[in-house]
Amino acid sequence: MSDLLWQPSAERIGKTRMDAFRRFCNQQYRLALADYPALHQWSIDQRADFWQAIVDFFAITFRQAPSAVLREGAQMPDAQWFPDATLNFAEHLLRRRDSAVAVIALGEDGQREQLSYADLAHHVAGLQKSLQAAGVGLGDRVAACMPNTWQTLVGMLATTSLGAIWSCSSPDFGTHGVVDRFGQIEPKVLITCAGYRYAGKTIDQTVKVNEILERLPSLQQLIIVPYARPEARIEDYRTQARVALWDGFYQAGGEPEFVAVPFAHPLYILYSSGTTGVPKCIVHSAGGVLLQHVKEHGLHVDLGPDDRLFYYTTCGWMMWNWLVSALAVGSSIVLYDGSPFHPQPQRLIDLIDEESISVFGTSPKFLATLESNDIQPRLSHRLGSLKAVLCTGSALSPQSFDYVYREIKSDLCLSSISGGTDIVSCFVAGNPVLPVRRGEMQGKGLGMAIEVWNDAGQRVIGEKGELVCTRHFPAMPIGFWHDPQQERLRASYFSQFPGVWAQGDYAEELAHGGWLIHGRSDAVLNPGGVRIGTAEIYRQVEKVHQVLDCVAIGQQWQDDVRVVLFVRLRDGVELDEALQQQIRQVIRANTTPRHVPAKILRVDDIPRTISGKVVELAVKNVVHGQPVKNTDALANPEALEQFRDRPELQV
Repeated sequence: MSDLLWQPSAERIGKTRMDAFRRFCNQQYRLALADYPALHQWSIDQRADFWQAIVDFFAITFRQAPSAVLREGAQMPDAQWFPDATLNFAEHLLRRRDSAVAVIALGEDGQREQLSYADLAHHVAGLQKSLQAAGVGLGDRVAACMPNTWQTLVGMLATTSLGAIWSCSSPDFGTHGVVDRFGQIEPKVLITCAGYRYAGKTIDQTVKVNEILERLPSLQQLIIVPYARPEARIEDYRTQARVALWDGFYQAGGEPEFVAVPFAHPLYILYSSGTTGVPKCIVHSAGGVLLQHVKEHGLHVDLGPDDRLFYYTTCGWMMWNWLVSALAVGSSIVLYDGSPFHPQPQRLIDLIDEESISVFGTSPKFLATLESNDIQPRLSHRLGSLKAVLCTGSALSPQSFDYVYREIKSDLCLSSISGGTDIVSCFVAGNPVLPVRRGEMQGKGLGMAIEVWNDAGQRVIGEKGELVCTRHFPAMPIGFWHDPQQERLRASYFSQFPGVWAQGDYAEELAHGGWLIHGRSDAVLNPGGVRIGTAEIYRQVEKVHQVLDCVAIGQQWQDDVRVVLFVRLRDGVELDEALQQQIRQVIRANTTPRHVPAKILRVDDIPRTISGKVVELAVKNVVHGQPVKNTDALANPEALEQFRDRPELQV
């Protein structure tokens, strides 16, 4: 069992909403659930009662009452959640109408804007009326290519208040990346920025937006937020659609109205990463997202009306959709746009004190960068408001667990979480009532019947295998866009084990309830027929101080597969024989000889998606001379050229 790093006191547990929910369920259903494992088991055994308890505990309001909680067929995916019920997603995020802070929007240049819940509702009401006048109604798509600003949030709330469907990307996507996404869903309205800022630079979007407009013939209305280009003019944009500047398109004021839609009505269209082809358009439901998110925010993150949630994300990553849902539990959200390290590495840490952030969300890469820069927040910051740190995007290394508790704060819940765009939420979640163990995720999310299966479809504990979910849950996508018979949906999630959701993660469930994610299944290495998760190698390489970043792939070699490790080193460090031996010894000592790379090669940069994930498959394709179909999904596509035609890898 891994080292125990944090254990909540009985007093602290008793004050959590998770424990209040356990007591609520005991009283409501005459149960005797003594702890979290018992609560979780009940949540998957008695799913109808559990999800009704979520509705009751969080006072979810149905305009029309459901005729049941769950109707399901013989096997997944065949479920109706809350049939006949109607509700509105935006209405639940705008239930507060007081002067309390709803959103704080910050830019890397120091710009700060703040809206109360009442202010937010007035902006939504004004934009809603103007969208209606522009012809937006039930089921229409409103797309946005926007930085992480309060205008983006208002756009989403106004769209979903009307029963229209919201879809968003971030401005750092290239023209092809945006068109590959929005071209499939044919939006009626596009909200975009004239320019944005990153790492001290202002990036003009005018040319790119005009390129996009040429390829979106469905557009009837273009709304331009000047943002980093206050001089932007309507005349700058060539389109058949009507064009308006944000401030001229609507006037804030009044109270919003909310169109009631069925529980399974489309809310969001999100996209797969698209590094192996045109992105899949994943459609999520209004009711499913709402219930899953209030469960995660209110219970697993322990957020309430006195809390402030921050998560570093762009609007093109599912964590933005997740972040803004915290309004539904009455919390304040902190939006940040720009580089996380501008103008100095501790910029985001400063925000914890400046904005009294109680839950801070980030990525493993961010924490590793802080450590490599010798940032010691416990010495330079108060951090009194901080009660939890959330981390996702990839597996968090044991060394980063140590860093958080050693150099940030010893008394906080560090939750490494895992889910995906596919469910716009988590399978493996944080938990304020469970301990934190070094290098481990805390455990299963409520209502999520997850297990690890071997290739034979048998559950295994303490062994690596496929992460599966064996029972329906409301946040399952309702389909892919233009997939009326759900053929692509079934092929994506239910083809490996018929009737069972396979997430595509290579995982391990530990005997005491903790979890490990060893990487994506499609990036698993198979030297000598033995399956190795890339995260198993990364965890060891992160112990080598000279290495800043790395990517591992399996190269086809002499009728087998050999492991090749590419490393990005600190300035001034050479990849000599001694360093290669050190890397190999660390990997061998902590894993198996099969994990040790046959080749270790130096690169100047590691390619990542715009949301920060290493793209092993793209690197593997380049090494094998195969095309990478969609480099627009990458933050640094030029990095791929370093992997092409390497003489060291030639047969």
